[in-house]
Amino acid sequence: MKKLMVTSSLLILGLQAAYADSKVSNQYTICMNKAGNTATMVQCLSNETARQDARLNKAYNGLISKQSKTRKQELQTAQRLWIKYRDANCKFYLDPNGGTIAQVKSANCVMNETLKRANELENLASL
Repeated sequence: MKKLMVTSSLLILGLQAAYADSKVSNQYTICMNKAGNTATMVQCLSNETARQDARLNKAYNGLISKQSKTRKQELQTAQRLWIKYRDANCKFYLDPNGGTIAQVKSANCVMNETLKRANELENLASL
Protein backbone atom coordinates (compact mmCIF):
# COMPACT_ATOMS: atom_id res chain seq x y z
CA MET A 1 0.00 0.00 0.00
CA LYS A 2 2.81 2.40 0.91
CA LYS A 3 4.60 1.66 -2.37
CA LEU A 4 1.39 2.37 -4.27
CA MET A 5 1.05 5.70 -2.47
CA VAL A 6 4.64 6.69 -3.32
CA THR A 7 4.18 5.61 -6.94
CA SER A 8 0.93 7.56 -7.20
CA SER A 9 2.59 10.59 -5.66
CA LEU A 10 5.45 10.38 -8.15
CA LEU A 11 2.98 10.24 -11.01
CA ILE A 12 1.09 13.24 -9.66
CA LEU A 13 4.30 15.19 -9.11
CA GLY A 14 5.48 14.35 -12.61
CA LEU A 15 2.21 15.53 -14.10
CA GLN A 16 2.31 18.73 -12.05
CA ALA A 17 5.82 19.46 -13.27
CA ALA A 18 4.77 18.76 -16.87
CA TYR A 19 1.75 21.01 -16.34
CA ALA A 20 3.92 23.85 -15.08
CA ASP A 21 6.15 23.70 -18.13
CA SER A 22 8.52 21.45 -19.99
CA LYS A 23 11.46 23.49 -18.70
CA VAL A 24 12.24 21.10 -15.86
CA SER A 25 15.75 19.76 -16.22
CA ASN A 26 16.71 16.28 -17.33
CA GLN A 27 18.53 15.92 -14.02
CA TYR A 28 15.25 16.40 -12.18
CA THR A 29 13.45 13.81 -14.28
CA ILE A 30 16.25 11.28 -13.81
CA CYS A 31 16.44 11.99 -10.08
CA MET A 32 12.70 11.58 -9.55
CA ASN A 33 12.63 8.37 -11.60
CA LYS A 34 15.32 6.92 -9.32
CA ALA A 35 13.88 8.28 -6.05
CA GLY A 36 12.83 5.48 -3.77
CA ASN A 37 11.71 7.45 -0.74
CA THR A 38 10.34 10.82 0.24
CA ALA A 39 13.69 12.15 1.46
CA THR A 40 15.23 11.53 -1.96
CA MET A 41 12.20 13.08 -3.68
CA VAL A 42 12.52 16.20 -1.52
CA GLN A 43 16.23 16.40 -2.42
CA CYS A 44 15.41 16.08 -6.15
CA LEU A 45 12.86 18.86 -5.79
CA SER A 46 15.26 21.03 -3.82
CA ASN A 47 17.96 20.64 -6.47
CA GLU A 48 15.49 21.50 -9.25
CA THR A 49 14.25 24.50 -7.29
CA ALA A 50 17.84 25.77 -7.17
CA ARG A 51 18.13 25.36 -10.96
CA GLN A 52 14.80 27.11 -11.52
CA ASP A 53 15.75 29.85 -9.07
CA ALA A 54 18.90 30.50 -11.11
CA ARG A 55 16.71 30.88 -14.22
CA LEU A 56 14.40 33.19 -12.30
CA ASN A 57 17.26 35.38 -11.05
CA LYS A 58 18.79 35.63 -14.52
CA ALA A 59 15.44 36.65 -16.02
CA TYR A 60 14.74 39.09 -13.16
CA ASN A 61 18.14 40.76 -13.46
CA GLY A 62 17.79 41.04 -17.23
CA LEU A 63 14.30 42.49 -16.95
CA ILE A 64 15.05 44.95 -14.17
CA SER A 65 18.12 46.29 -15.96
CA LYS A 66 15.88 47.47 -18.82
CA GLN A 67 13.37 49.34 -16.64
CA SER A 68 12.98 52.97 -15.68
CA LYS A 69 13.39 53.89 -12.02
CA THR A 70 9.63 53.73 -11.40
CA ARG A 71 9.23 50.41 -13.20
CA LYS A 72 12.21 48.96 -11.31
CA GLN A 73 10.50 49.80 -8.03
CA GLU A 74 7.25 48.26 -9.25
CA LEU A 75 9.04 45.07 -10.30
CA GLN A 76 10.90 44.88 -6.98
CA THR A 77 7.63 45.26 -5.08
CA ALA A 78 5.92 42.64 -7.24
CA GLN A 79 8.81 40.22 -6.78
CA ARG A 80 8.89 40.65 -3.00
CA LEU A 81 5.13 40.07 -2.82
CA TRP A 82 5.43 37.03 -5.08
CA ILE A 83 8.09 35.52 -2.79
CA LYS A 84 5.86 36.08 0.25
CA TYR A 85 2.92 34.48 -1.56
CA ARG A 86 4.95 31.48 -2.77
CA ASP A 87 6.43 30.82 0.65
CA ALA A 88 3.12 31.17 2.51
CA ASN A 89 1.17 29.13 -0.01
CA CYS A 90 3.69 26.30 -0.18
CA LYS A 91 4.12 26.24 3.58
CA PHE A 92 0.43 25.40 3.82
CA TYR A 93 1.19 22.10 2.07
CA LEU A 94 3.27 21.11 5.11
CA ASP A 95 0.23 19.67 6.84
CA PRO A 96 1.45 18.30 10.19
CA ASN A 97 -0.98 15.41 9.75
CA GLY A 98 0.06 14.77 6.16
CA GLY A 99 3.00 12.51 6.94
CA THR A 100 6.24 12.60 5.02
CA ILE A 101 4.45 13.05 1.71
CA ALA A 102 3.48 16.55 2.90
CA GLN A 103 7.17 17.46 2.67
CA VAL A 104 7.18 16.33 -0.94
CA LYS A 105 4.02 18.29 -1.72
CA SER A 106 5.45 21.45 -0.16
CA ALA A 107 8.78 21.12 -1.97
CA ASN A 108 6.93 20.42 -5.21
CA CYS A 109 4.88 23.56 -4.71
CA VAL A 110 8.01 25.70 -4.26
CA MET A 111 9.64 24.18 -7.32
CA ASN A 112 6.57 24.60 -9.54
CA GLU A 113 5.90 28.15 -8.42
CA THR A 114 9.55 29.08 -8.98
CA LEU A 115 9.50 27.49 -12.42
CA LYS A 116 6.31 29.35 -13.36
CA ARG A 117 7.72 32.68 -12.14
CA ALA A 118 10.95 32.12 -14.08
CA ASN A 119 8.85 31.51 -17.19
CA GLU A 120 6.81 34.63 -16.52
CA LEU A 121 9.87 36.85 -16.07
CA GLU A 122 11.52 35.38 -19.18
CA ASN A 123 8.37 36.14 -21.15
CA LEU A 124 8.23 39.70 -19.82
CA ALA A 125 11.88 40.23 -20.71
CA SER A 126 11.24 39.13 -24.30
CA LEU A 127 8.43 41.67 -24.86
